[in-house]
Amino acid sequence: MSDAAVHRPPPGPGPLRGVGVVLRRELGAFFDGAAAYVYLVGALLLSSSLFMNEFFLTARVDMTPFFEALFPIALFLLPGLSMRLWAEDRRTRTFELWMTLPLAPWQVVAGKYLAALGVWCVYLVGTTPIVVMLAALGAPDLGLVASGYLGALCLGALLLAVGSLASALTSDQIVAFVLAVAVGALLYASGHPRAVAVLDGQVPGLGRLFADHVSALPRYEELVRGLVSLSTLVWFGGTSLVLLGLETALVTRLRQ
Repeated sequence: MSDAAVHRPPPGPGPLRGVGVVLRRELGAFFDGAAAYVYLVGALLLSSSLFMNEFFLTARVDMTPFFEALFPIALFLLPGLSMRLWAEDRRTRTFELWMTLPLAPWQVVAGKYLAALGVWCVYLVGTTPIVVMLAALGAPDLGLVASGYLGALCLGALLLAVGSLASALTSDQIVAFVLAVAVGALLYASGHPRAVAVLDGQVPGLGRLFADHVSALPRYEELVRGLVSLSTLVWFGGTSLVLLGLETALVTRLRQ
């Protein structure tokens, strides 16, 4: 047997298995302490209390108000979830450990991202008692409810991709949080009718350009209203993948 064969490094895990390794590690790290449960319980109490206040005022057997209020809430909830993904590793020098493992950068990026998205899904599942309550009180449009949850999932996927990239840019979690909130606010405000009107007043057509091509708000509102289209899903998925691609390129550069 040749020396090259003797000293050849062991092959790394398969692509999906490697992602799974990172995914399990990140989920375990998140749920090992009390912070995860405090985060989830706090997020559920905040969003549910806002919805119940609206519900008792309007008596609408409809989850649309919940999903309409979710975007502004998610602007702060999701950066709080994603800010530690890379920043903590870079601060504690765990980043170097990740880079010495037989894993491709994209596998680590995907595993961390899917772990954060999994936590967001746990949060969304935690809101389903609202659906049960509405079904007990009346006959909500379950198709509209399902479309709203699809919108919340797409929104979470996008904002977590933003937050994950922001976390990879810095070793300071607070900086990562602020950067992710700023970008998320841009994705929200650039499609708000008032912002569109102001921009159109300054430069005709500029506000509509931002709303049509930059903002996530109009597309999210379409899903909340039950208007599910392939173009909307492709926009959310494609934008998230582009952000994750940029993150992978950044991690690859840091690895070198």
